[in-house]
Amino acid sequence: MSIKTAPILLLYQKRVFWLVFLVFGSLLSGLGIAHFEDLIAAHIVLVFFLPLLVGSGGNAGSQSATLMVRALATGDVHFKDWFYLLGRESLVALCLGGTMATAVSILGYFRGDILVAVVLALSMMGIVLMGCLIGMSLPFILNRMKLDPASASAPLVTSICDASGVVVYLLIASQILTLS
Repeated sequence: MSIKTAPILLLYQKRVFWLVFLVFGSLLSGLGIAHFEDLIAAHIVLVFFLPLLVGSGGNAGSQSATLMVRALATGDVHFKDWFYLLGRESLVALCLGGTMATAVSILGYFRGDILVAVVLALSMMGIVLMGCLIGMSLPFILNRMKLDPASASAPLVTSICDASGVVVYLLIASQILTLS
């Protein structure tokens, strides 16, 4: 059925479950932040970079998911290609993460200090790598479960990357900033 001619109710039904589910899933980001509130209070500069980092993970992951959804829809890739594609996506993610880490660490140095720059660089690398791998894998998983990867992948990737990005960032910060 064409999206141009599908009944509004059908379009709504195809999307509403995931979006409502993810509203509650987003609470995990808040729990992650609450867990590290003492660290955040001691290093308030971390808050400045939080949206940038988790947004970058979600963006990279959504981009990967979009490419995989399209490749699955056109028959360009199949479930048996997953492991091979995981390796390729890891290399792309490391390149993307390295470039983005360099940029954000420069900002971190001027906004904070060298330790903040290191926290940001390592966090960006980890968050982008994680986002890309989640984004690449989730369409395969949803497809295998007979769920529509087109309607669920990007919002699900974004929510997973937001929550896990918060934890990765603040875990790295807690390890590095307690050394000073």
